[in-house]
Amino acid sequence: MVDLDDLIQTRRTLHQNPELGFEEHHTTQLIISEIKKLNIEYFTPLATGAIAIIRGTTNETIVFRADIDALPINEQNDVDYRSTIKNVMHACGHDGHTTMLLALMKSIHAKSQNAPLKHNIMFIFQPSEEANAGANQLIQNFDFESFNIQAIYGMHMMPDNDEGKMIYRSNEITASATEYRFYITGKSAHVANKEQGYAASNALIQILNQVSTLQQFHLPGLKRNIVHIGKFNAGEAINTVPSNGYLEGTIRTYDQNDLSIVKQKMQHIAEAIAITTGCDIEVKFAEGYPPTVNDPTLESRVMRAIQAANLKPVHNALPYLFGEDFSFYQSIAPTYFVFLGCRNEARGFIHGLHHNQFNFDEAVLMHGLNYYLAMVRSYEDEC
Repeated sequence: MVDLDDLIQTRRTLHQNPELGFEEHHTTQLIISEIKKLNIEYFTPLATGAIAIIRGTTNETIVFRADIDALPINEQNDVDYRSTIKNVMHACGHDGHTTMLLALMKSIHAKSQNAPLKHNIMFIFQPSEEANAGANQLIQNFDFESFNIQAIYGMHMMPDNDEGKMIYRSNEITASATEYRFYITGKSAHVANKEQGYAASNALIQILNQVSTLQQFHLPGLKRNIVHIGKFNAGEAINTVPSNGYLEGTIRTYDQNDLSIVKQKMQHIAEAIAITTGCDIEVKFAEGYPPTVNDPTLESRVMRAIQAANLKPVHNALPYLFGEDFSFYQSIAPTYFVFLGCRNEARGFIHGLHHNQFNFDEAVLMHGLNYYLAMVRSYEDEC
């Protein structure tokens, strides 16, 4: 079976060798080497990542997923296992997620050697959660439907909550993440004859003002939404009418109707300001991650597993406003995603996700492993 020293060793090996999305070749090699040691069936639908399965005596499958990619962040932790790769860091806990799933796989394999499993247990080591929707690409390239999947479970480290707590919420728990971009084309002219041009800067200023008011005037006040302006620019030279402008940002909402409202209003803004300024304005949207929606029918099972793992359940009243590509799995089966508290102020583990000093005590990984094991037992005991 797996002990804490195993978890620490695996996590620190992963932490020292982080890789960005779809570049996780060494990480994938480590995962596959562990799978091969156990002689477990596995698949590699994409260039990185892997899917392993331990077969049971029925055709029903329970799935657990971990993301394996890191972030383009230069680590500032003064620890002997800090990242050895400049400007790449596991600053979101994916090294912990991968460690827990490997430990679960080893534990379930050991159990299956003593008595046959009743369910198939599948382990998804998924690439590129942070960008490029690795989950969606995996779904498009692997025949999940043939496995009769009953449920898919995932977990994420959460430094906002103390160790020993598990954060849950049925229905929406994370937001959709959609990018938007305004492209403005005006007409250049010398500043001495500015009336002959169409100033992209004028259009940009109006777009900035209108986009900034979307939340206040067009979305329900009791719901949490973000319409964020991240970057903008206009102009070419000090003495010319700006002929080009650009604005980009992100929309975060857990209500698809609210997202539709924002997109429609942005289109109206582009059309109206184009008329008043004479500029050509185009707005484009890059569909990101849908909201993660936890299936309420799985909540009682999740609660029992949390309690069986001796963790304190903490209900989140409102969804988080960050995106999570675990959301794509809800297209193939009921899903439930929880957050594992890893904050420890006494030891200085206080930094948030994506911070260059994010870190945690590996002992919390045993909490996550115990939760997963309790989840597997709940299915096996039913048969």
